[in-house]
Amino acid sequence: MSSSRVLVESDAVPPGDGAAQRATFRDMIASDPQRLRRRSISLGVSPSDADDVAQNALLRAWRSIEQLETPGAGAMCSWLDTIARNAANDLARSHARRPADALDDDVADDTSVAEEVEMRRILDGALQAIQALPAGLREPLLLSVVDGLSTAEIADRLDATPAAVRQRISRARKSLDVCRRSGMSEQA
Repeated sequence: MSSSRVLVESDAVPPGDGAAQRATFRDMIASDPQRLRRRSISLGVSPSDADDVAQNALLRAWRSIEQLETPGAGAMCSWLDTIARNAANDLARSHARRPADALDDDVADDTSVAEEVEMRRILDGALQAIQALPAGLREPLLLSVVDGLSTAEIADRLDATPAAVRQRISRARKSLDVCRRSGMSEQA
């Protein structure tokens, strides 16, 4: 809660109305900077939100310090507790208006996870099998399937005849078919 010290110890507000209250307020917060955080938690605020509630309470108190009629420590403690309680209530209302996100309906069950693992295994095997093809077969196949090029376009790129490109693509597909039947592994 180091940011509360920066806020409280700031001298941006000129002395005058509320100077005694501000001095007491500074001393109280400086002597126990975690007080409002602990108070927030005791009011049922989760520890992850307690710093926010405490900071909000400090800001509210600092802005309205002139409304406190007596600058005594006892009156100020009660006043700060009330502000902290109001900040905690505001947070609770905010959470009630905006409930926590419900879990997605797409939560995977065990069977869909197993299916995804199996699909990933198959895809990994296919990738390995494609990478295991000789470059002379792999390149025309990928240009055809991935890039969607025609046989004539592939032949121009590879400086080969269209008949040679068709033959290489056919041989690549046959090699992959053998791998597929043996479990998508180039070692099989």
